[in-house]
Amino acid sequence: MSMQISRRKILGLGLASLGTLITRKALAADVSPNAQQPEGPFYPTRNRKDKDNNLVKSGKQSRAVRGEKILFWGRVVDQNDKPVVNALVEIWQACESGRYDHPEDADDARPLDPNFQYWGLCHTDAEGNYLFYTIVPGNYPAAADWVRPSHIHMHVQRLGYAELTTQAYFAGNPYNGGDKILSALPTEEQRRCTMERGGLEKTEGAVRTKLISDFEIAAQDQKKIAVYQYDLTIKKLV
Repeated sequence: MSMQISRRKILGLGLASLGTLITRKALAADVSPNAQQPEGPFYPTRNRKDKDNNLVKSGKQSRAVRGEKILFWGRVVDQNDKPVVNALVEIWQACESGRYDHPEDADDARPLDPNFQYWGLCHTDAEGNYLFYTIVPGNYPAAADWVRPSHIHMHVQRLGYAELTTQAYFAGNPYNGGDKILSALPTEEQRRCTMERGGLEKTEGAVRTKLISDFEIAAQDQKKIAVYQYDLTIKKLV
């Protein structure tokens, strides 16, 4: 079975239910809950010892990962714009080649990166912030007429709140416009989940300090490393 047939079959299952997953109601403001997006076929199937929020350091040893390292953060709030404290934020993604470390992606000829973590977990702090150190994932073919752009899968949960499954995209990716999942979202939601490239110098002070200290960003790297922000809103249940 070829890589494209396998991906097309699996992703097609997600698209079949896309209409029920994606909220098409117009979003009046960013305090409205984010629209649900498909989980996709490559959610991790096995537990890992290393599943922290630093995906560029797998295990105790730090070896060079392939791809552009980035800082990825955001704030989780409820529909009343109140921070959601201690929410579990989970991310999973492809490596630089566009390959997932997943049995359903085993027929992909692209190489895996043995030094990349692929999956990470983080709990939000007192301000609702989550932080990750990762890379820009690669694009990959989902079907003969469909290339999935770089994206990071996310799942957010907290007792007393509706769970959210979403995906974060990178502004300027040439495949964004033709992506069947991204383009199915309402226009406002597409804007919310497509991240602009930023830098540490434009990141708010407390978050900037925490990103630098938590991930030990060297002084020579602080001016050049890209920072991406994706703020999320989840619904507090009555």
